[in-house]
Parts: sequence; structure tokens; C-alpha cells
Amino acid sequence: MLLVGCAAGDGGAPAGAEAVRGDLAELVRDGAVGAIATVTVDDVTTVLTAGVADLAVGEAIPVDPAQHVRIGSITKTFTAALVVGLAAEGRIDLDRPVEAYLPGLLAGAGPAGGEITVRQLLGHRSGLLDPPLSPEVDEYEAARTGRTYTPAEEVAMVVREPTGLAPGARFEYANINYLVAGMLVEAVTGRRFADELRARILVPLGLSDTYLPETGETGLRAPHPTGYANIGGVVTDTTRIEPSLPWASGAMVSTGADLNRFFAALRAGRVVPESRVPEMLDGVDMGSGSGFFYGLGVSTLRLPCGTDFVGNVGGVRGFTAMSGTTAAGRSVTVSFTGTTSSTDIPGLLARALCG
Repeated sequence: MLLVGCAAGDGGAPAGAEAVRGDLAELVRDGAVGAIATVTVDDVTTVLTAGVADLAVGEAIPVDPAQHVRIGSITKTFTAALVVGLAAEGRIDLDRPVEAYLPGLLAGAGPAGGEITVRQLLGHRSGLLDPPLSPEVDEYEAARTGRTYTPAEEVAMVVREPTGLAPGARFEYANINYLVAGMLVEAVTGRRFADELRARILVPLGLSDTYLPETGETGLRAPHPTGYANIGGVVTDTTRIEPSLPWASGAMVSTGADLNRFFAALRAGRVVPESRVPEMLDGVDMGSGSGFFYGLGVSTLRLPCGTDFVGNVGGVRGFTAMSGTTAAGRSVTVSFTGTTSSTDIPGLLARALCG
């Protein structure tokens, strides 16, 4: 893979990069501290950056080596791919209740807790909801206090107050679905989720800069930009978070080049069997008015140029990321640190993938 690196404002970027460069600059004007775009076209990868890697140092984000960033809910695509892959092997039935694999886990989620299927988990149609944000479920605060979690502890927090929503009734995005999905992978394989992730996806695809931090591994592996979030009106370094809290729903770390490779491989049927890819893409309107549909761990968006974005969007304290590909083989990952007042994600993806 050929790499072309261009800090925002530098020359040398290939045709079509100006719109992306402008979007990065706009993100920084709107409150981001640093922003990175990685665009892959015909196996040529271009990296553009804007802003700074660290406010205290004030230096531009380097384009090489690749920067590790937290990818938040893009983790869910990896988790869903593991589950769908196991389904393709006949080890999981997506339409069977979770109860069949994790007996009693969701029993406290109301009378229908035992009826929640694996497919409903992956599609956020289980009826489960995350608890309200509080210090108890804040990954930044957990890192500050040294608190760690197990998935079972987090599930117990959720099921102790049943929502009353019937499984399959409607789409309700909730991280808890993917904590249960991670537990499902471990129950079926008898191996740690992180080990299955490496063996089934990361190693075969050569994603050497992608990893799931271990419990207690609050920092990021170098090189990386500093993560920033607005806390109480103050721009705060939130690079350190406790990964056991988001775990299989949002704790992974990657680079733009790795994510571009992953989504291109997923769409091409090299992560799960090609026959199962349409199943992952068959989604429902997320109801945000953005045009996004959500399938099984994958978001899709019809772009103005007539092609579909296939990927995902994620955020965790200090970092926001979006990544995906098109049928034409053009892939993009955009990540930024800090808190913006607004981000036109559909427009940004359209300019990056239709240019």
C-alpha cells in the first residue's frame, strides 16, 4: 500500500483531497483540537491532518507514523463480525434467544428478557437500554479512580431496572447489547473475546495497529494524539479511560489505514462469508434524520453520488471517529479529538467518498 502524507495546508495531496482538507480545518475551527483523515483509493492511502496533537506542545499531528486513536462504537462492527462469523459456522443461531447461550443473564430484564434474540442484540432491537450517564458508568472517571468492570457487572446494572420495552419493538441504540454480544462470543468459543478478535480478524487482515486494550490499560500505545473533551466548560485531557467499561461495545484502538482495510475487506466478504454480508447491511432507519440505517453492527448511508457508505461512527471520551467504504473501493476514516459544537457527518462522508 502506497502512503502519501499531507499535513493540512501542505502541497502534494492528490486530486479530490481539497474538500477533505477543508472539512478538517472546519472541524478545528468548530472546536476540535486535532483531526486526521485517511483516504484510500486504488490501494493508495493519503493522510491529511489539521490542528495539533497536544495542546501543551502545539505541534501538528504527524502523518507518519500512523496515529493510534480510540474508535468508540466502530468496535461494534468488529464484534458483530465475530458473532456473524460464528453463525456462519453453525455455532450461533442469530434468531435463537440469548438465553440459550448465556442462561439467566437477561432474566432480570423483564418478563421477555429470556426472549431477546442474538439478532435483536446486534441490531439494537433488544429492548435493553443503557443506564443514565453517571460517575458509575463514566470511563474517564473510572480511569481516574482505578475502577474496573466485568461485563456481567454492567449487565446487572441494566437489568436491575427493566425498561418495559418488548424485544423487537423498535430500534434503541444501547451499548449494553454489545457487551452481551462480547460475552456471547466468549461463551460459545470458550476463549477470551480479545483472543478471538485477534485470531479471526486482526491477524488474518494484517491489522497490526489495531487492538483491544486490556482491563486497566488506560493509556494509548504510542504514537497517538492527546484526547480532549469539554468537561464543565474546560478542555480536559481525557486520553486515559478505563477500557473494561466500553469493552466489546466501544474500547478498541486503531489507525485510519487499518480501519480502511477492515471495512473494504468486510464489504468484499473477507471478514465474514460473502453470503452473510447482505444480512449485516440489512438495516433500519436510526431515526435521527441523518439518513443512516443500522444493520448488524454496520451503518449505511446513501451518498449524493449514488453510492452507499458502509461503515460506522463512534465516539468515546476525547475521540470521535467515522470510517467506511463504498462499492467503488474508496475508503475513508476521519477522527478528531476535542468537542465540536456540531459535525455534519453525512456531508463530510459525502465529500470524502464522492470526490
